[in-house]
Amino acid sequence: MSAKELIVVRHAKSSWKNKGLDDHDRPLNERGRRNAPEMGEKLKRQGINPDIVFTSSALRAVATAKIICEKLRFPFDQIIHETGMYHADVSEWLGFIGGLDDQWGSVMAFGHNPGLTELVADVWGLPVANIPTCGIISLTFGRKVWAEAVLAGPVTASFDYPKNKSAVPEVLA
Repeated sequence: MSAKELIVVRHAKSSWKNKGLDDHDRPLNERGRRNAPEMGEKLKRQGINPDIVFTSSALRAVATAKIICEKLRFPFDQIIHETGMYHADVSEWLGFIGGLDDQWGSVMAFGHNPGLTELVADVWGLPVANIPTCGIISLTFGRKVWAEAVLAGPVTASFDYPKNKSAVPEVLA
């Protein structure tokens, strides 16, 4: 069993066109439908190959996960929808990550702000003021057990987002 890799992705930009629609049911807007495949291609070029993928149950997160997973050739029917990831706060994220099965070396999770930004900035001290829509934080941990990894924090971290026109993510740690 080797070190752990966690890729957290904020959902792509969602539509506010239908004001009466429940927040959970908002779809992606045009920009979101454009950014998600672009970011999926970037992950593919980086050789990202998750063992498992989790997503918030919100429509915009599920849609982002499907688009990115298509680029990574990760099967849609193996994406796990987690109701508890919908607007999860830091403690929920820490519990989720710490509770991951240690058989998984690489995990990808799709979620929402402010929880994602607070997790990487406030808990792990990474210099990220805001993870924008379709932003991706890739982390590696020097521990072999998720419950230990989440407490120890990442040993490497990178940050990518749609407006980053570089071919490589920004190195954070």
